[in-house]
Amino acid sequence: MDAISTPWSIVVGVIIVAVLALTLWFIAKKRRQSHRLQERFGSEYGRTVNALGGQRKAESDLKAREKRVERLTLTSLSLAEAARFSQAWNALQSRFVDNPKGVVTQADQLVRELMLKRGYPMGDFERQAGDISVDHPTIVASYRAAQAITVRHDRGLADTEELRQAVVHYRALFDELLETKEGKQEAALPVEHVAVQA
Repeated sequence: MDAISTPWSIVVGVIIVAVLALTLWFIAKKRRQSHRLQERFGSEYGRTVNALGGQRKAESDLKAREKRVERLTLTSLSLAEAARFSQAWNALQSRFVDNPKGVVTQADQLVRELMLKRGYPMGDFERQAGDISVDHPTIVASYRAAQAITVRHDRGLADTEELRQAVVHYRALFDELLETKEGKQEAALPVEHVAVQA
């Protein structure tokens, strides 16, 4: 009887060790995944955890964003396209003093046009921001801030200083997306110039 129970004890012991090893491997994998997502998304990771009410939901959402953006065909701009967008931005920016309300609306439209030209699908704002956050996580907060001010502006609640801030935020995203096939395009005017002019 002892001879029969000994092999079963060994089998049970091996199964327990295997289950423990598998559990530890799974925990380590989840931690690596969490760390990778935190590194990739930066502050957007924490914002998503807060917005969705937990780490598991947030990480699922962030992984879904990555998969969605992987399926997109994002393209860089030609030098001519980048120059056209830069000229459009400079023209828009020069009108701020005379028409701050109109410029904010135009800045939003120009950023959307640039996103579309690069290959980002246009849909609801949260999806657009989510798509941007995959490759541009440090700038998505500026996009969210600009959009929040634009919504306040649409309701007639934003003052001129807020409108100026919206233009600065839109410019940050605009500069980030103004990437050419030959590398990142230098902006014609730095972001600080908006603050001075506005």
